[in-house]
Amino acid sequence: MNTTQNTVRIGVWPTLIYRDGPAALKFLTEGLGFTVVASYPGEAEGSIAHAELHWPHGGGVMVSSVDRHAEPNEFDRFVDQAQGIYLVHDDPDSLYPQVIAAGAKVLRELRDEDFGSRNFSVTDFEGNAWSIGTYAGEAP
Repeated sequence: MNTTQNTVRIGVWPTLIYRDGPAALKFLTEGLGFTVVASYPGEAEGSIAHAELHWPHGGGVMVSSVDRHAEPNEFDRFVDQAQGIYLVHDDPDSLYPQVIAAGAKVLRELRDEDFGSRNFSVTDFEGNAWSIGTYAGEAP
């Protein structure tokens, strides 16, 4: 048993491939509030081979640019398929204006849901859907 470090590991890390990786990092950090903890350049000028971003409320996402390698690979086909991610946040009202100011397009205005969540949904500059709300799932 390791007694020197108690680490909680989050086992789900969505991976997003963007056409413009640096713009994605800017939107995710300045708009949504992620923190970049690692970022490695790709082979193309200005591309990102791999970036890890932590979500302040637990977990995170991984991001790369479609042009990160000289040769295309099997994951590059996902760049043309919009993805949807849900983020748990204690105060979505405080995040809403920040996300809009960062250029997000509103899918669903900030509102209270019948199931008790306060949330909103937006798309980023490449069409990925981001829903942010207070619903943190059912307790096991």
